[in-house]
Amino acid sequence: MKPVFSLAQLTALDVPPPDMVSLAHRTGYDYAGVRLLPAAPGGAAYPLMNDPAMLRETIARMEDTGTRIFDLEMIRVGEGFKAEAFLPFLETGAKLGAKAMLVAGDDANEERMTESYASLCDLAWKYGITSDLEFMPWTAVKDLASALRIVRGANRPGCGILVDVLHFARSGSKLEDLDGIPREWLHYAQMCDGPAKGPDTVQGLIDAARGDRLLPGEGELDIAAIFSRLPADLPISMEIPSDRRYPVLGADRWAADVLAAGQATARTFR
Repeated sequence: MKPVFSLAQLTALDVPPPDMVSLAHRTGYDYAGVRLLPAAPGGAAYPLMNDPAMLRETIARMEDTGTRIFDLEMIRVGEGFKAEAFLPFLETGAKLGAKAMLVAGDDANEERMTESYASLCDLAWKYGITSDLEFMPWTAVKDLASALRIVRGANRPGCGILVDVLHFARSGSKLEDLDGIPREWLHYAQMCDGPAKGPDTVQGLIDAARGDRLLPGEGELDIAAIFSRLPADLPISMEIPSDRRYPVLGADRWAADVLAAGQATARTFR
């Protein structure tokens, strides 16, 4: 079965949504992702909910190219979280036809985090958007086991777990835990590569994840062991930011190289 690929916004973070759609189309992807809210305060994002002209242009590019938006980024669930505050985000996602949404967990109180996440799932599902909780070692949802507890506790339609190869490796998550994820909780996964040993500081982990990833096959992460445990028809988001190579190669060349590496790697386990 031939997998479908989406170009993650972080791979070409300086490319705004309309051009992201065109870039994905030119370089052979099935989908693109868009970042409507930043990963951290002051970070890059394209809040289409506040920019009707750019939203119209993004939709026009989708209609012209046939390339669609797959995932939205990102909603962070912290203390005091209110799902209703993100209604404009979800309404915009629905206009884009987005299928999934990346969710990060910032509330150390797991019971409250679970309740907040459940409320987000309820709201997002009304728009046909899944809420995919990504575990990252520097967040309150540090590993796959933590994500499984929260999603199981929420137990809502549209809830999900997002497996990112780099975060899986850096969090010390266990391969056998992948085998226990219900199929309905898996909507897409993120592929990249990196050294076997990661940075030994939180800031180092963040910097590597946001700007120093490797193409699949260039590093030492066991991508095949992870993806062979995931559904064969699971869409693959190629999230490979590189602060060193992207500025030299440019968006088109880098996006094409990323896709080629992902396709070659997928042939080893699909």
